[in-house]
Amino acid sequence: MPHRPVTLHAPRGSVAADVIREGIDSLLADHDGEVPIAFPPAVLEAAEQAAAREVGAERTDRTDVPFVTLDPESSTDLDQAMHLERTDHGYRVLYAIADVPFFVDLDREIDHEARGRGETVYLPDRRIPLHPEVLSEGVASLLPDQTTPAFVWVLDLDPSGRVHAIDLERALVRSVQKLAYDTVQAELDRGEGHPMMLLLREIGALRTALEAERGGASLNVPEQEVVAENGRVRLRWRRPNPIEDANAQISLMTGMAAAELMIAHGAGILRTMPPAEQSAVDRFRRQSEVLGHPWPAEQGYGDFLRSLDWREPVHLALLNQATSLFRGASYAAFTSPEEIPEDPAQSAIAAPYAHATAPLRRLVDRFVLMVCHAQARGERPGPELLAALAEIPEAMQATGARAGALERAATELVETAALAAWEGETFEATVIERREASEDPNGGGAPTRVEVQLTDPPVTAWVPMEAAVGEVVRVRLQSVDAAGRHAEFVADDGERA
Repeated sequence: MPHRPVTLHAPRGSVAADVIREGIDSLLADHDGEVPIAFPPAVLEAAEQAAAREVGAERTDRTDVPFVTLDPESSTDLDQAMHLERTDHGYRVLYAIADVPFFVDLDREIDHEARGRGETVYLPDRRIPLHPEVLSEGVASLLPDQTTPAFVWVLDLDPSGRVHAIDLERALVRSVQKLAYDTVQAELDRGEGHPMMLLLREIGALRTALEAERGGASLNVPEQEVVAENGRVRLRWRRPNPIEDANAQISLMTGMAAAELMIAHGAGILRTMPPAEQSAVDRFRRQSEVLGHPWPAEQGYGDFLRSLDWREPVHLALLNQATSLFRGASYAAFTSPEEIPEDPAQSAIAAPYAHATAPLRRLVDRFVLMVCHAQARGERPGPELLAALAEIPEAMQATGARAGALERAATELVETAALAAWEGETFEATVIERREASEDPNGGGAPTRVEVQLTDPPVTAWVPMEAAVGEVVRVRLQSVDAAGRHAEFVADDGERA
């Protein structure tokens, strides 16, 4: 059996994890009070008491169903588990979602704390959970070989993947296996794989086709990911595996089912996004022509975006330009049919949609699940729950903005620390955005700047230079200020690659 080579040298651009840890500690101190870190003693005590609760006998017993989870390998806050099967009329999807409301009482200590947090915050070396870990990574998590209370969506699909029957029950479930994205994809690529994952890939493809038919779209832009290995931290570009896209389609399908229930019964919270402004669509179409990869008039924008490969410089530039079409996402709460938004659709999905599958990590999902469960039983949600709905959109917007700012600052910290290894060197990069020169009222001037994306190191940067979007240029890393989380790139003498 071949052995991996052993080296005493740290990979270039990696940073000692201790350095990052100290930097994140300092960053959190700077944001003290903005993002809650430690849980108050009363919340921890309430969580311990909730974790010891006995589950009542009124639930459906689904412990004989061999559910599996699919997540990043290191995840322990597992919101979803699935069981997929082929039927005489298409498919049946049993989608178990952690029953957080069983452990979190409305208008009590844990609920109040969660409303101030909004979501779990993911930083390079740690996460700041929405709920105390005794719940989020313990009794409420759908961990393997653990009997756990859950909401179970029962979705019947026809042979094309369309949902024709929806139910939601409270049950006891027992996951039999924790699957990891990378391992599952490697097995599928070898022509092997867990039977459930083969069926997931099949259903995911059907749902993707239906998304295209609706006119839905998604951006296949690579993600900047922080990787920890052997006591060091580094950055890399990562494109989600195909099986992750299939898994996302199951979650999207469930969110669409939740929205359908809530709209039909006149109460709930939708995740909304307005259609792109026509001016933004026209601008993107012109950009595609200028870049030499025109968007055909007869092709929907979702189909066009799906045809782009981020590894091609022109396609990468177009994918970044397309972000202008995905703006204005928000939440809309309603407690009567009259309050339902005039256009309830989430434009990128091209259908009404709700967040309903991640209650361990996102506040709004808990409320959507409670509302949907009442409606699935033919009941109107209770007055206390309906009264709370109006507060959730504002809580999600405010906490999301704070969490996003902290996550960006933490990534910048890792990025600048890693870039120190390349100071003074020159790189090829793709221009993905351009800002024209402008004059300020005081007589000063700002030069034309372009945003470029490098492949290795995996960063983007603004550079003062003249270049067109989609062009491949050469830039030099002039200086790095790790403490200030700032790196300066300049145009190389031989600008064009």
